[in-house]
Amino acid sequence: MKIDSGTRAHAENLLRFIDASPSPWHAVETVKRGLEENSFCELKESNAWSLEPGSRHYVVRDGSSIIAFVTGDQAPTKTGYKIIGAHTDSPGLRIKPNPVTRSGKMNRIGVEVYGGPILATFTDRDLSLAGRVGIMDGSGGFRTQLVHIDKPLLRLPNLAIHMNRKVNEKGLLLHIQNELPLILSNSNGEDNDGKDFLNLLARQLDTETDSITAWDLAIFDTQRGVLYGPDDEFLANSQLDNLASCHAALTALLSEEALKGETTRVCAFFDHEEIGSESLKGADGSFLPDVLERISLAQNQTREAYKRALATSFLISADMAHAYQPNFTSAYEPDHRVRVNHGPVIKINANQRYTSESISDSRFIQLCLDAGVPWQKYSHRSNLPCGSTIGPITSAKLGIRSVDVGCPMWAMHSIRESAGVLDHEYMTRAMTRFFSHET
Repeated sequence: MKIDSGTRAHAENLLRFIDASPSPWHAVETVKRGLEENSFCELKESNAWSLEPGSRHYVVRDGSSIIAFVTGDQAPTKTGYKIIGAHTDSPGLRIKPNPVTRSGKMNRIGVEVYGGPILATFTDRDLSLAGRVGIMDGSGGFRTQLVHIDKPLLRLPNLAIHMNRKVNEKGLLLHIQNELPLILSNSNGEDNDGKDFLNLLARQLDTETDSITAWDLAIFDTQRGVLYGPDDEFLANSQLDNLASCHAALTALLSEEALKGETTRVCAFFDHEEIGSESLKGADGSFLPDVLERISLAQNQTREAYKRALATSFLISADMAHAYQPNFTSAYEPDHRVRVNHGPVIKINANQRYTSESISDSRFIQLCLDAGVPWQKYSHRSNLPCGSTIGPITSAKLGIRSVDVGCPMWAMHSIRESAGVLDHEYMTRAMTRFFSHET
């Protein structure tokens, strides 16, 4: 399979984007850098807004959700909003508040499961931690600081087959309380093992140990993303679900064609999708409705005008899709086996786990046709429960039409996922067409 240099470069850029984003907080910082390099300015929710046509701005809520937008030449009442939604979080493990436990002269780090990861894939990997840390500044103030320990620090060693003879017949089952703590170090047998962990964080943050008050820390795999296959037609990394969708949408928004036009264009990247989206910064919160309404009000539009704008708006809910894996044929709906490197997937579910329906489905197909991009349709096997996305939540909250799409991928929710190089290019082209074409 021939991969041209531009498509390869785009895939390599995605891998760098993910490698720089080991936690949702880092993902937002990576997005911010791309926006600011293209003259986007931050707006604070606590400040008054005044917007002109063609304004480029972004808003961050609680560090790990971000909404970026370019105001159109026309008021939203006339054109509506064009929105692409995705999420910054991925399933995995999070560090507990009192993390260090001593067992058999070994220090382990206690973790809690976040979302629905494939836990067995976390074994025998070079793990580390990243996220944000709360710090007292010594004068009664408080701040947060990001930490990214970019070296192998932790490990979850597998049990040898000599002690688990049935592992290849029954699979690896891990007790989430007893068997998930990660090996950190040898214990010195004293009560300061927990202090040693704080000292480690303090050195990374260049602060005093006693100033650290709290943290939101995620476990990540330190192995870099790679292209693979005979012609480098595949890519592998952590967090393809769903940073690949964020990267495609951001690239589309920053394209020359999308930075001008009549319609207000919006990228909304939420945290907490993997755990239900119900939070102040999740898709089930007020973040997107607040920002969209304030965009309208800051252009001297009334609240009625804002509601009219929603009635003509459209949302692309972008989240990854399940590609057919020929080793597991029974897991797939026989007539809906989507293939890697064969184009974006329109995801359809009769019970509205996905928002796609005949009108929104057709609109996305037209985008693909206009962009010269192939597409596929996916329906989940009828006797298996279907996952969901931010699409149904956001569409219902705002009352706007939506389509659910995603690039096909393998091993969703593994610590090492893989997908197609061509599909990422295809999705970016379709999204660019969405933002740049006036309809």
